Amino acid sequence: MFDFLRKARAPEAAAGSRAEAKASAVGPLTAGRISGKGAAYGVAGGGWTARDGVSLVRAGFLGNPVGFRAVRLISEAASALPLVVQDCARRYETHPVLDLITRPNPAQGRAELFEALYAQILLSGNAYLELVTDPEGRARELHVLRSDRMSVVPGADGWPVAYDYIVGAARHRFHVRDGRSPICHIRSFHPQDDHYGLSPLEAARRAVDVHNAAAQWSKALLDNAARPSGAIVYKGPEGQASMSNDQFERLQAEMEAHHTGARNAGRPMLLEGGLDWKPMGFSPSDMEFQKTKEAAAREIAIAFGVPPMLLGIPGDATYANYQEANRAFYRLTVLPMAMRVTASVAHWLSGFVPGEVELRPDLDQVPALAVEREQQWRRVGDAGFLSDAEKRVLLGLPPHVEGA
Repeated sequence: MFDFLRKARAPEAAAGSRAEAKASAVGPLTAGRISGKGAAYGVAGGGWTARDGVSLVRAGFLGNPVGFRAVRLISEAASALPLVVQDCARRYETHPVLDLITRPNPAQGRAELFEALYAQILLSGNAYLELVTDPEGRARELHVLRSDRMSVVPGADGWPVAYDYIVGAARHRFHVRDGRSPICHIRSFHPQDDHYGLSPLEAARRAVDVHNAAAQWSKALLDNAARPSGAIVYKGPEGQASMSNDQFERLQAEMEAHHTGARNAGRPMLLEGGLDWKPMGFSPSDMEFQKTKEAAAREIAIAFGVPPMLLGIPGDATYANYQEANRAFYRLTVLPMAMRVTASVAHWLSGFVPGEVELRPDLDQVPALAVEREQQWRRVGDAGFLSDAEKRVLLGLPPHVEGA
């Protein structure tokens, strides 16, 4: 029944051909399957979105334009950062790690791989990177695995000893042996969980629900000519206080067919005897939902660390101009995440390649930071009390250039 798992476990037994060793271990599990762990969309009590990862992603990313744009903005900006590989002696133009991240697998390039990696962290608080090796143990491919399908298997001391990738009833286990793991688990800080990170979506889930509810309210208004329908007052003859059931049903059917919805906006109403139309409008307090929607959008942007100005959210402008907001976005959100992720990936890959290498963004090639970098280079270059090696350290370059 689970014959396909034998092929996935072949690298563990040092068996199989070179072509099989280059394939992702979870590839057979995901073929023809679209649903993973916790695939049902849940709603918590009181109409709030449930806290499971799948529900948060559907409500805050697939169904919310602010969350969608915030995640795409951060992941695309971070994945577009140029990366350099260096060690304590030199910066490499060619290196096995550089070659691996340049084309991590046949289906993805560097930007696609890291965009998926950053998006997983933003959506779930966790990202899992799988390393595929050949029979000789050399690194061949990198694959980003879905975090909603992955679970940590802790050992007796609490540290992870394996990772389970679960798709329906199928399961593949990645074992951690001799301190080397085929899975690089990158997680954001969570104060109440030892093994999983905290997603910005979870912190902003109530703001997401408020924003989605306000959007549904606006849609309902458009469906009803963008105003309350008003009231039809029945003034029957003496002794008849209300309409008969047939009269009521006929009037209701005519109203729904001819006087509601956007296509009937502005159509005049013809009322028979005994009926009087009393139009109603919004009071200023009824219009507060629009301000509530904008406030919820700002809260979502704050949770992701994106200046509201970059998302086109109206309201108070914290930054003087768009350029300043974009610079702050890179300094406070994109670069800290990119440096943390690349450092984790480099430390993990160093266990599979010769030597200890460092992977980091090349700040001198980031247009948003060009002015700051130019000023820093000028200040460091003019500091006569610093040696050349100290200046290189301050600029993020290797301190020694022997053999470069």
